[in-house]
Amino acid sequence: MRRLLNTLYVTLQDASIGAKGETLVVRANGVKELQVPILNLESVIVFGYKGVSPDAMQLCMDNNVSLVFLTPYGQFKARMTGETKGNVHLRRTQYRWSDQDDKSLLLAQRFLYAKIANAKTSIQRTLRDYPDRIDKEKCTAVIGSLERQIKEVRKSKTLDQLRGTEGLAARDYFSIISEQVLVNKEYFPFPGRVKRPPTDRMNALLSFLYTLLANDVTHAIESVGLDPQVGFLHRDRSGRNSLALDLMEEFRVYLADRIALTLINRQQLSPDSFIEKESGAILLTDDARKTVLTEWQQRKRDEIRHPFFDERIPIGLLPYSQAMLLARYLRGDLDDYPPFFWK
Repeated sequence: MRRLLNTLYVTLQDASIGAKGETLVVRANGVKELQVPILNLESVIVFGYKGVSPDAMQLCMDNNVSLVFLTPYGQFKARMTGETKGNVHLRRTQYRWSDQDDKSLLLAQRFLYAKIANAKTSIQRTLRDYPDRIDKEKCTAVIGSLERQIKEVRKSKTLDQLRGTEGLAARDYFSIISEQVLVNKEYFPFPGRVKRPPTDRMNALLSFLYTLLANDVTHAIESVGLDPQVGFLHRDRSGRNSLALDLMEEFRVYLADRIALTLINRQQLSPDSFIEKESGAILLTDDARKTVLTEWQQRKRDEIRHPFFDERIPIGLLPYSQAMLLARYLRGDLDDYPPFFWK
């Protein structure tokens, strides 16, 4: 296991990033705001930017620090990484397995089994913690439905059948997201997943968090020598990191969805933390994005006992630990791939 590295989030308007020795320097309006050693970073995410100097780009590339550019509201624009590294034989195995339906099905089942099981655990925790503040009958019914869909995942014979089961599970799980909102319910309705653009507050928050998660998972996959664009459940599409989307399934509920509910229920985000554009898109305000990023970084520093390694690790290392286990399985060092289950 490795030590937890950090992601540098640059949200300041008119911010520029330069290099000084082995450090990155963030300036806003010409005034130095922050100086960070490059060895402490795994990625830099810039929400809108004035500029990144060639020296800063070179420093990032030389140290395998990914540089990600998003719009001010979190929409992905571009990603820069250094030289591709890793065992070529591992990637060849990944490509061969991706082309074989039986191999892809086996891994896709593992990803989705964990996703649905973690969704069930999340609802059960809400029932345990707030039995008098939610619709117990509705939540219990969804738990039962998810249990049946977990069995269907195990029995799936084709990827299409598996994707159909995943769609039903996602529909049932999302149907009670709004039930788990305990304050300002009328301001956080959830009609279902709406992505481009999000048209309600909860979808806007989830989309932002999923973008952060996707970056962390992509970097973890690259760091163990796998190709983030070649997946098993999500098939190849130009410009899409399909393997990152695969591995994300294990963490969506545990990281992104639970953080979203925590921020709302603790009233760290309010209805006024969002703005509506003329197009009807709902977006986070600048201050709200900073609040989310602070909570995200804190959550990654919290520790849990990893169910496979049986040792305590920072939550921020979960994507790396699972990417490493996947690589070991593809190399033949493990008999099966153990997905992450929220205990």
